[in-house]
Amino acid sequence: MVSETIWTGRIDDTEDFTAFRYHQVVEELDVREAVDVCAVVGFECEEGVRRNKGRLGAAQAPDAIRSELAKLPWRFLERQRFVDVGNITCRGEEMEAAQQQLGDVVKTLLGNGSTPIILGGGHETLFGHYVGVREFLGKDASLGIVNIDAHFDLRPYDEQTSSGTMFRQILEHDAHASYFVAGIQRYGNTEELFNRADALGVTYVHEDEMMPGQLGQLMDSLDAFMDKHDAVLLTLCTDVLNAAYAPGVSAPSPFGLEPTTVREIIRKVVGHEKTCSFDICEVNPSLDENNRTVKLGAHFVNEAVAGFMRKQ
Repeated sequence: MVSETIWTGRIDDTEDFTAFRYHQVVEELDVREAVDVCAVVGFECEEGVRRNKGRLGAAQAPDAIRSELAKLPWRFLERQRFVDVGNITCRGEEMEAAQQQLGDVVKTLLGNGSTPIILGGGHETLFGHYVGVREFLGKDASLGIVNIDAHFDLRPYDEQTSSGTMFRQILEHDAHASYFVAGIQRYGNTEELFNRADALGVTYVHEDEMMPGQLGQLMDSLDAFMDKHDAVLLTLCTDVLNAAYAPGVSAPSPFGLEPTTVREIIRKVVGHEKTCSFDICEVNPSLDENNRTVKLGAHFVNEAVAGFMRKQ
């Protein structure tokens, strides 16, 4: 389980539920006991980032994000429960085994009627997340994957998988999965990756087509994408953000998105009736400045929790 020092924070009242914060409502449970709840699970892994030659430190993110989330006000109903089922830790270079472990947890949570909220880790977190959702749905259900990201993550995986290969792995082996990515940097991806995205039928929206106040078409496109699937999962790679707001990531984006834009996308996708789970990846506390990226990550998690709670 998570250290007792993580879920701590200010206490305004010990009895008035309306004055509570996350750390006063969170329950730490075994995943098998997490039934009909919103459940957070950490994925302490950056082996995929190492293989992708990125900057290390994302494995520290799950507990760092929890520490900031703990301080936020709990604005939901007293009957609505928030649970922490602990961390999965990648041992050495055994990333694939850790991804399968994460998949098992996600599958169990969904089977229990719960909503998985996954704190990565490198973006290899997404593959474990996907494995769990796919195993829960069965092989024939249509799955829409929405990614908020500066990069396609469609690199070759002939030699080994990494944090840059997951979506290609999925699309080349799962005929019932589709991929929508918002925030793509025109000069953050090679021509080959754009060609690969086109060949694999990826729907993508460039970062410079997502300015604040110009999101109507994006939201309509997201609705159309989500409506045609049996289930949807959402993944957020924090390197999509402008580096001024999120310096603590593996691959900073000078022309990345503003936080309000990312928040609007989270609200839209999580609010859809078919969206079943969420993950946040690539927060890197070791590269952060004044905990800015970690705090922002915690607020994005809170937005996801709020969206799922509104559907209960």
